[in-house]
Amino acid sequence: MSDPVLAVAGVGKTFPGVRALADVSLEVAAGEVVALVGENGAGKSTLLKILCGDYDLDEGRVRLAGREVSHASPFEARQAGFRLVRQEPEIVPDISAAENVFVGEYPRRRLGRVDHRAMRALMLGQLERYGFAGMVDPDALGRTLSPAQMHLVEIVRALKPGMKVVAFDEPTSSLTSDEVARLFALIRQLRAEGLGIIYVSHRLKEVLAISDRVVVLKDGRVTGSLRTRETDEDEIVRLMVGRELVHDFRRDETTRPEVVLEVEGLWSRWHRDVSFRIRAGEILGFGGLVGAGRTELAKVIFGEFPHSRGTIRILGRERTIRSPADAIASDIGFAPENRKAEGLILVRSVIENASMAVYRRLSRWGLLRDRMMLERVGPVIRALDVKTPSLAQEVSKLSGGNQQKVVLSRWLAAGPRLLILDEPTRAVDVGAKAEIYRLIDRLARDGMAIMLISSEMPELLALSDRIVVMANGRLSPVIEKKDATEEMIVSHALGKGLAA
Repeated sequence: MSDPVLAVAGVGKTFPGVRALADVSLEVAAGEVVALVGENGAGKSTLLKILCGDYDLDEGRVRLAGREVSHASPFEARQAGFRLVRQEPEIVPDISAAENVFVGEYPRRRLGRVDHRAMRALMLGQLERYGFAGMVDPDALGRTLSPAQMHLVEIVRALKPGMKVVAFDEPTSSLTSDEVARLFALIRQLRAEGLGIIYVSHRLKEVLAISDRVVVLKDGRVTGSLRTRETDEDEIVRLMVGRELVHDFRRDETTRPEVVLEVEGLWSRWHRDVSFRIRAGEILGFGGLVGAGRTELAKVIFGEFPHSRGTIRILGRERTIRSPADAIASDIGFAPENRKAEGLILVRSVIENASMAVYRRLSRWGLLRDRMMLERVGPVIRALDVKTPSLAQEVSKLSGGNQQKVVLSRWLAAGPRLLILDEPTRAVDVGAKAEIYRLIDRLARDGMAIMLISSEMPELLALSDRIVVMANGRLSPVIEKKDATEEMIVSHALGKGLAA
């Protein structure tokens, strides 16, 4: 094989109390897709941040196209040819999509003026070239873009002249199946053009479908480098977690007679005549395509979005819910899909984030009492095995799976009667996913009513007692657990059998 386009040799990185990377070595050849996998906290994000210049390494060397870039700044790493498509797109809300693509490197006319026409044309050209034509309006403001469109902006931002290695960090977490197919076509095109590709994902089926090699990280060390055609999911999982996992999680029904949530005749900007019930101890799964209105329904029930008519009852009592505060007072909890933007305050500590739903109970005369916070919420965090150096650790420093556990800790501490979970295992590794499944099952067994929104059909089928599917603002008839199949969910998601 020719010299690698990217060579990482003996890289180490330590943070206070945490050895994030230890003696990590890997290579990526031109025209090769290398998948980087591992549990949350294994060191994947730390390695990517070293490669793009966000972090400085403590030991080792990095060479890119034969050039030493071990201590490159973000600008120097980009100029050398390393591009990162981030898991959480960095979008400036009040400038256009095209301006977001070219931020910091705007095309200019004479006298230094920004050439908006050229910028728009360049973005349209990139979208056309890479198979995403018509999917993003270059003039749309950043704050109006959907999560999928934000990811496409992030992708186009990376794909500019001079690139030699492109890293994709969980790129499909907000994409539909059609958009995933387009992304894979793009990756294959980049591979054919001779670029090196790093593909980071918890979705092992995707890893096996798109990669040439799989590099496994565990506890900051490389535990395996496998040719994709010579391995399978079971071997990858063993190297990731050091143990066998039960892939086919199934739970026994724990539904009780008491109706916790009753929604009747609800209409909103996104919904038409939606009615359903969730009983104590029941997990009601919500299927449907991205954009079908499931997240919007959750936010209507939680008071973030308004509804024009209809009734919401909690434990038989009609509730007027105009804000999240009203929802929390009505014993409703909500773990949103976008945990970083909506579920956490990233610059605050683990204990503060986990205590947010019970602040009033822990304060006196408007002042939080730290001792009560630690006594009440600390045991919940420890019970969920949140991996953190301390409860005072800034939550942004935790892995995605541990951040999700912090969000769930908040609602365990509050003890709502209804918990809404929107994509609870999005961008979570297989080990953490199994832990979250067991936690959700435990909450239902304890009598909590759970509204589970998931785009992963195996997850819906494994966890739900009953399933409804949303399409065109309406809900399907209830699908009983014994009758539920992936084919039936897809059929309903496409609107077959639903009233017009």
